[in-house]
Amino acid sequence: MALHRERKGLRQTFDSASELYHRARPDYPEELIDHIVRITGVRQGDHLLEIGCGSGKATLPLARRGFRITCIELSTRLAAVASENLFDFPDVEVVACDFEEWPLSPAKQFDLAFAATAWHWIDPEVRYRKAWDALRPEGHLALWGATHVFPVDGDPFFVEVQDVYEEIGEGRATGSAWPQPGELEGQGAEIADTGLFEVVAVRHFDWETSYRPEEYINLLNTSSEHIVMEQWKRDHLYGEIRRRLAARSDDRLRRHWEAVLHIARRCD
Repeated sequence: MALHRERKGLRQTFDSASELYHRARPDYPEELIDHIVRITGVRQGDHLLEIGCGSGKATLPLARRGFRITCIELSTRLAAVASENLFDFPDVEVVACDFEEWPLSPAKQFDLAFAATAWHWIDPEVRYRKAWDALRPEGHLALWGATHVFPVDGDPFFVEVQDVYEEIGEGRATGSAWPQPGELEGQGAEIADTGLFEVVAVRHFDWETSYRPEEYINLLNTSSEHIVMEQWKRDHLYGEIRRRLAARSDDRLRRHWEAVLHIARRCD
């Protein structure tokens, strides 16, 4: 219970980053969205449930494909941003609510439930059962995130800047991994262990984004770890990031992302 309260407290920190979130966070590959549609067989007009929509990063590409979507978002400010971003899609509804407390309607069953970089914030004791309850028979659950990975030929900046994190007391834990593409752990066993879903597809998607200093700092300011960091630490860290990137010929850094997409079918 204490862990859930801590998780919920961190989730609520995103209110302070609501205005930055949409422009700073990476877009998901269109290929990933197409893969979900192909594997689950959802069709235009089907009803989707999004758990933790944030600013609508994953919602928009699905809304453009003609789906009806109900989005649940804990942060009231992020929900407002999502509503504004999705204004042109009348079949998309954004509900500002904690998913764990959101009331299910017996008369409404969804064809697909999905969570993009949000599932880990939902109470493990609740999330799979409530998603199962929300889905129609043989409906699907799709889960993925956007995680920083470190290819062999990736930008060395992230290793080089660790001395600054250590200086301010925010260094990585001893033995922390620097995962390369393809090395991220999956959730297949966790999903199967619930007995509620059968995993039907797992696939890795990789992409790279280039950032100028202020763009990268904006991204960091949407991360819960940096949001809760003491101001003097952020000031020192961000000053060093600006200084070091300014010394580069193009003042840019490259960040490599990976999403591990899991698609599971509801067991009946």
